Amino acid sequence: MSGLGNAERICSLLPSATEIVSALGLTDRLVAVTHECDFPPEVADLPRITSSALDHTGSHSHQIHNHISRAVHEGSSIYLLDQHLLERLAPDLILTQELCDVCAVSYRTVSGAVRTLDGPCRVLSLEPTSVAEIIDTIEEVGGATGRGQQAAALRHQLEARVEAVGRRCRELERRPRVLALEWLDPPFVGGHWVPEMLALAGAEDVMGRPGRPSRQVSWQEIEKSQPEVVVLMPCGFDLQRTLDELARTPLPDAWRQLQAVREGRVFAVDGASYFNRPGPRIVDGLELLAELLHPALFPPRKPASSAARASLS
Repeated sequence: MSGLGNAERICSLLPSATEIVSALGLTDRLVAVTHECDFPPEVADLPRITSSALDHTGSHSHQIHNHISRAVHEGSSIYLLDQHLLERLAPDLILTQELCDVCAVSYRTVSGAVRTLDGPCRVLSLEPTSVAEIIDTIEEVGGATGRGQQAAALRHQLEARVEAVGRRCRELERRPRVLALEWLDPPFVGGHWVPEMLALAGAEDVMGRPGRPSRQVSWQEIEKSQPEVVVLMPCGFDLQRTLDELARTPLPDAWRQLQAVREGRVFAVDGASYFNRPGPRIVDGLELLAELLHPALFPPRKPASSAARASLS
């Protein structure tokens, strides 16, 4: 069995961890990923070690929220871990998190499963709540896999890109007031690293709290905040599903009274790829925000599938 600093058989229980492992050139060491891991494309054929305990096929935002809230309240699992597959694959490193039971298999479930494995297995919990901490996790994974040098190089590249955006935005005379919504029905404002991303991209976040979890707010609070721009980034949704969800969500009069809505400055983005997952593509999300908010400073370079101006007719 390999040493703890040079894991050979990696099980990723987070889409963001899968992206980090792949960015370090270690896709060939992945023995299993989650049912939600879809990037990079090379992981598509890997064994799926998790599944959802809730069927959300065709469900609206409000229905999904109710299902999850009920499960959490009752102490039920939202995600299932395939114990038999885990034992058969025998990983020596499991990447997981303790930050949010709604985002992944619970840490308690993972810890219990590891105790049944025959060989030694390290569980590395990644807990970033800021952009800097997201980049820190890359070096944590690099240290656990013998790829410290590659992790340091990737860190340098990502930090340089973050600084490039921040440097140009520091020259702005005025910052637009922006509302980031991580869920539509009921509305949740973006948390953890999202408020920091907005600040780096030259915006004033009207409701987010840096480093704190996403939180539910009322439409009255949203109307009072009067954002000039709204960015829709529902957790786990790509661009098309976000647009579809907006079209079928019953929105109150308070929505139509927002300056951002009246002036047509509502953007839908691919939240699953660029905002919800604390991996390397968070920096792509930062650059995308800068392009949306300051097109004169940042000419559009991101793919069309990353963002779109929402139709509000």
